[in-house]
Amino acid sequence: MYHCYILVSTSSGKLYIGQTNDLNDRLRRHNEGYNLATRNKGPWQLLFSVSFETRAEAVKLERKLKAFKNPEKVKDWMKRQG
Repeated sequence: MYHCYILVSTSSGKLYIGQTNDLNDRLRRHNEGYNLATRNKGPWQLLFSVSFETRAEAVKLERKLKAFKNPEKVKDWMKRQG
């Protein structure tokens, strides 16, 4: 199982979008500073995730969400997902 996920920084409110096959481990790694893009910008909290059978599907959604470029558009998309 693969996941496309959205994290929110509890200190700054910034969003981070990614994909993984182990959501709990990935969140831990973000909070422990293993990811350069999120290091020193947390702590991070899981805001939203979607599960897929294949990595390709998760990557497709990740790219779509990152293409929005605007956090408000990402939040609007999440609201529409219910």
